[in-house]
Amino acid sequence: MIRSFVNLLKNKKKRAFAASLKLIIGYTPRNTHIYKLALSHSTLLHPNQHQKESNQRLEYLGDAILGAIVAEYLFKKFPYKEEGFLTDIRSRLVNREVLNGLAVKIGLSKMIQSLFKMPVPTRTVYGDTLEALVAAIYLDKGFQASKKFVLTKLLPHYDIEEVVQTNSNYKSIVIEWAQKSAKKIRFEIIEEVSIGIKKEFTAQVVVEEEPVCIGKGLTKKKAEQAAALKACELLRIM
Repeated sequence: MIRSFVNLLKNKKKRAFAASLKLIIGYTPRNTHIYKLALSHSTLLHPNQHQKESNQRLEYLGDAILGAIVAEYLFKKFPYKEEGFLTDIRSRLVNREVLNGLAVKIGLSKMIQSLFKMPVPTRTVYGDTLEALVAAIYLDKGFQASKKFVLTKLLPHYDIEEVVQTNSNYKSIVIEWAQKSAKKIRFEIIEEVSIGIKKEFTAQVVVEEEPVCIGKGLTKKKAEQAAALKACELLRIM
């Protein structure tokens, strides 16, 4: 009888979790375990719990899936824009602060707090968990389901035109980061190639005498901005 009562309680909690999740993702999940894992950020787990039980692996997968979906969306929305423009806008749409805000808007932050019944240490937990949620949807329902979630539940919260019109000087952002971190940084043009009547430049970001990344553009300034943008992503500056 006790075992039956425990199972009944577990099933009730499972149904409640699935119902709450349905309000966020738009459908009843098949594998609730993978979603609970997605919401289990490493900073919320007990120190004795094994690292594999956190959502870090899902976060890694979700980051790639989310980036691919947004990249395809922008590729189709702006058919005549060059690669540098598309990379810039994608980075702005999926940066950590934006994802933190999206997680709050769709109610994911409340679900995390409800599941763990404790304060969330930092807002970055929300953005990380949102990426893990995208991966959970992919593993539970497939790519088309995760794509539908991103396009119908996340992208409507963006003002794409406002994002496009907002100009970001990534070189200044990287330089400011280096100054605050007391790191030596420089931008250098490492290649110049003629493409018909135009030239394409390749810029490189060097931090503490170590090459970090490169970027290409039809002017030296654009190449440096492209390299700075990649540096922002790799160094998780934004």
